[in-house]
Amino acid sequence: MKLIESSGGVFEVTMDGRLIFSKKALKRHAEPGEVLRLVREAQA
Repeated sequence: MKLIESSGGVFEVTMDGRLIFSKKALKRHAEPGEVLRLVREAQA
């Protein structure tokens, strides 16, 4: 896993080159546990 800093409130999570979560695209913050759930689903 690698953290890549950015600015402007962008929060995106990618895994193996796939976008898992994007605050910018969804125009909302992640709900508690949402990102972890999405990562686990992507691993399955």
